[in-house]
Amino acid sequence: MTTATIRVVITAIAVWAAASWVPGIAVDVGDTGTAGAIAIYLVVGAVLALVNAYVKPVVTLLSLPLLILTLGLFYLVVNALMLGLTAWLTSWLDFGLIVDGFGAAVLGAIVVAVVSMVLSWVVPAPRAR
Repeated sequence: MTTATIRVVITAIAVWAAASWVPGIAVDVGDTGTAGAIAIYLVVGAVLALVNAYVKPVVTLLSLPLLILTLGLFYLVVNALMLGLTAWLTSWLDFGLIVDGFGAAVLGAIVVAVVSMVLSWVVPAPRAR
């Protein structure tokens, strides 16, 4: 597996954990069955991974004064905004992430960050050949 594939799977598992544990966050899988639900979580994980890879650095750079002023606490807001952006992007599909308010986005961002961090520690990175 490549690093990008592992990152998408870890992000999908973190989104599943947030949807399971945080009220106000859900993933609309419809009646697709287990395989369809896994595929939808992987799509949402891929969208969130892309948002975190390309949009988040720009938002972080633009909010650098607020990050310094709040001693990094504003980073929770940045993570919540990325989760909200992912929900907005996946809302164009017939399925996707649903975030019900800013408080749910902040709690969901915390859960996604913690689960992603723990899984990144547990899952070994692929070795270069």
